[in-house]
Amino acid sequence: MKNLLLFCLLLPMMMQAQSKSAFVQVKDQQFLLNGSTYTFLGTNFWYGHHLGAYDTARLIRELDRLAAMGVQNLRILGSSEGPDEEPWRMSPALQTKPGVYNEALLKGMDKLLVEMRKRNMKAVVVLNNFWPWSGGMAQYRVWVNNTLHIPYPPPQPYGDWHRYQVFAALFYKEPEAITLFHNHVKFMVERVNGISKTAYKNDPTIMSWQLCNEPRGMRQLDAFRDWIHNTAQLIKSIDKNHLVCAGVEGETNDAPYAGMDVVKDANSPFIDYTTAHLWVQNWNIYDPNRHELTYRNTVKYMQEYIRKHVTLAAKLNKPLVLEEFGIGRDKGSMDITAAVKVRDNYYGKVFEEVAQLIQSNSALRGVNFWAWGGEGRPAQSGGYWKKGDAYIGDPPHEQQGWYSVYDTDKSTIQLIGTHAAKINSRN
Repeated sequence: MKNLLLFCLLLPMMMQAQSKSAFVQVKDQQFLLNGSTYTFLGTNFWYGHHLGAYDTARLIRELDRLAAMGVQNLRILGSSEGPDEEPWRMSPALQTKPGVYNEALLKGMDKLLVEMRKRNMKAVVVLNNFWPWSGGMAQYRVWVNNTLHIPYPPPQPYGDWHRYQVFAALFYKEPEAITLFHNHVKFMVERVNGISKTAYKNDPTIMSWQLCNEPRGMRQLDAFRDWIHNTAQLIKSIDKNHLVCAGVEGETNDAPYAGMDVVKDANSPFIDYTTAHLWVQNWNIYDPNRHELTYRNTVKYMQEYIRKHVTLAAKLNKPLVLEEFGIGRDKGSMDITAAVKVRDNYYGKVFEEVAQLIQSNSALRGVNFWAWGGEGRPAQSGGYWKKGDAYIGDPPHEQQGWYSVYDTDKSTIQLIGTHAAKINSRN
């Protein structure tokens, strides 16, 4: 009788602990899930809620393909800001005006999370964007300063990357713009899924809330880090279950110019882990037209870059995720029929590096390749996305077919599956 009474007293505490362990947690430099180490191979699937809204059948097929490969973590976009008529921008937008939402896309997000949960997948939900292809910080500035015009970077004719970045970074110093963004954060975190009837803040399908895709401090470093701290604190005040990360690129080869410092950017007690992105073609490390001269150095650069960020994450005593990396098809072709020998070799070397660092119990805990295109096809290989075109891995401002992995890339899919078995095996 005494043991039965003790069990009855302890049962609520045991159930609460079991429920809590269904969420991904952090302990020092490790992710934990259900009391065990959580490591993963995942992908970027930013358009998932669009498929949930407008092509549920394709969404289910894509998730089934990814699950069969062993992909168990999806980085998805939980934000986009209108108007839809702006150039180089994904459409339709989730938030058409401040506080006004596209109901179909909200239901699409509900569907995406429900289908992911059926497959034991975890989601990293991105809440903003430094770059204009989803509206992001620049659009928030325009919403509170309607006389401003976004100085779009390339491919906008005469576009300038520096001018755009300076414009976007002023977001951190505009309280009214930040308030609009924080309203969106609260709206998403507290949303109740119309299908599962579970509040997002109580849904273990979500691994973490990510403040922004690739936020850069530029000339506003103090305001930038205050924004990271304050936004993360806001999320933690209303959501006790989920992890929070900033979504920074890490210390890229232009880190001083971009205002990036891994330790300072992730130093807030409300930031649970840090991230790194790796783009050897965009950063002019690898030239597909000079493969023999640049590839060996590219692999060396990749290895050193990842290890550098592992060291920085260890200083923070926080986990690290390499959440974006990619490389194009052979000879820079964007034709779906072009060979992927270089991509397969590079992917394999990245995954091998990640697997070794995971096995050594380093701070590196996961990797997401960019990006899954699946059965989507560009209207014109190498062209730019237009409203009505299929969604693939390449966002609207980038040439379509540059980094997408298609369902017909059999050798790449097989390679991903092989390495997923190794990287996920720690779970």
